[in-house]
Amino acid sequence: MSKIQYFLIITSIYVLCHGLTALIVTPVQEKFLSDITVFASLIYLPHGVRVLATWLWGWKAIFPLYVGSWISAFVFNPADFKALTEGAMYFSFAVGSISAFLAFEIMRLTGRNLYAVKDREMNWKCLLIIGAVASIVNSVGNSIVYSGVILPDHALSVFVTYAVGDMIGLFVSMLGLMLIFRWLRLYQEAS
Repeated sequence: MSKIQYFLIITSIYVLCHGLTALIVTPVQEKFLSDITVFASLIYLPHGVRVLATWLWGWKAIFPLYVGSWISAFVFNPADFKALTEGAMYFSFAVGSISAFLAFEIMRLTGRNLYAVKDREMNWKCLLIIGAVASIVNSVGNSIVYSGVILPDHALSVFVTYAVGDMIGLFVSMLGLMLIFRWLRLYQEAS
């Protein structure tokens, strides 16, 4: 596969997952947590895309993730949110796009290189750990980025929602992928 195809795949899947979050999760969450929903989702599916894309392509996944964030925001975010966060939004895209890479690098510096390699099978537990570290990086970074816009009373809840939403989104994404891979394996065995 060419670099352009990888780029298009990562960007497209990111936009698709963001769209699912924006069109399904956000309306439900809005009914219960309207002040927080503007900034963070309790089930943010693109976090799974961040982790898996970075696991497979390392630092090369950062730019397609950034572009996916940009496209997603302009397609799915309401105009009032864009006006409120215009300058900060681009920094937020960067934070989200590098969060998984930073998590993999933190683990690599501790002696655990968890990037995908040719002979290593996928380790879901390690990817969940990476996802947890990446969600903390993303939460801290975005809390700083949006600190001038988030009401002080909501700062902690937005931070927690970022972290929890990323982890639940990663878990749901990985569960979906496991089911798809299992279905494909069963389909191939039956053929």
